[in-house]
Amino acid sequence: MIVNSILETIGRTPLLHIPLRSGEVDLYIKLEMFNPTGSMKDRMALSMVDSLPVTQNEAAVRIVESSSGNTASALAMISAVRRVEFTALMDSHASSDKILTVRAFGSNVRVVGRGDGALATDERDEEAMRIALEEGAYWTEQHNNSANATGYIGLAAELLDDLGPTITHFVSAIGTGGSLCGTARQLRLHIPEVQVIGVEPVGSIIFGGLGECYHQSGTGTPEGANVGMVIDYDVIDQGCKVSDDNAFSVCHYLARRHGLLVGGSTGGAIHEALSVAREAPTGSRIVALACDSGTKYLDTIFDKDWLSAHDLHIIDVEAQFAELFATAPTLPQRLREDPLRSVAERALNDAQITLTPVPRSV
Repeated sequence: MIVNSILETIGRTPLLHIPLRSGEVDLYIKLEMFNPTGSMKDRMALSMVDSLPVTQNEAAVRIVESSSGNTASALAMISAVRRVEFTALMDSHASSDKILTVRAFGSNVRVVGRGDGALATDERDEEAMRIALEEGAYWTEQHNNSANATGYIGLAAELLDDLGPTITHFVSAIGTGGSLCGTARQLRLHIPEVQVIGVEPVGSIIFGGLGECYHQSGTGTPEGANVGMVIDYDVIDQGCKVSDDNAFSVCHYLARRHGLLVGGSTGGAIHEALSVAREAPTGSRIVALACDSGTKYLDTIFDKDWLSAHDLHIIDVEAQFAELFATAPTLPQRLREDPLRSVAERALNDAQITLTPVPRSV
């Protein structure tokens, strides 16, 4: 596979299949960490840059964006390729790896807010507006930019290519709303009955409730911040909240049982997907988005000292969802004895070819 630009590698990410309830229900995890900067935000960032007004497409254009990390990383990569100057406004809630990634691409980072790890969404946005007005930069304004949601049309197309109209549930974390609403809107054109479930952290205010501190990064809307216009409540059937403990516990489960490192927002989405799987009708196919890679959070949600310092606790997910994982599908006796030989026998049976047993080495 030869490409002429790293931007050509955005999209066409794989699906990880995990059978549940002895194969009665199927969970498919869309692995968006296979995008070049390790998150699904590459899709929407490219869409936003491509939708810049014609007068803003000159090489001298300056872009500014308020981000907790992944959007900033994606815009920094694209800006490097397109020779655009980019400034990311981030806060101490962002992991150090995300800040360093933006700088590695040659973009600028301004850290705003307090240094205690708290979200500073309002302060970031206010600074972005000031830079746009006073310094002539173009604010991509991801929370209110329709190109955000448009960037996920391709993701929906990939799901339809891989699974067809068999998707029964679509589950995703919700922050700006671009990935959830943009994907869901396209799926609904082909699968009107698909159930769309948005997941935010406990403490986020997108689906109401009291605002409080949370540690899942890049998802939800903190108290005091505005819910963006990209969120389309009309395409969301159900809004759910998942605690940091439950979200991060799923991250640890996926790492240790499936070799899959995901971030906290993905942990929350998959926790809700597992909850849905408990009562879902037999034959259900649940798709959950894995927003980004857990390699961005090795010093936080995968670090015991950090978890302890923030009074977070890892729960046994396999015990919590025991009814989903307890029984594996039963294989026929002939497959249990020698699966490779049995598959070959069936394949060659019509040709009347006899397999001669070969002694196995120890």
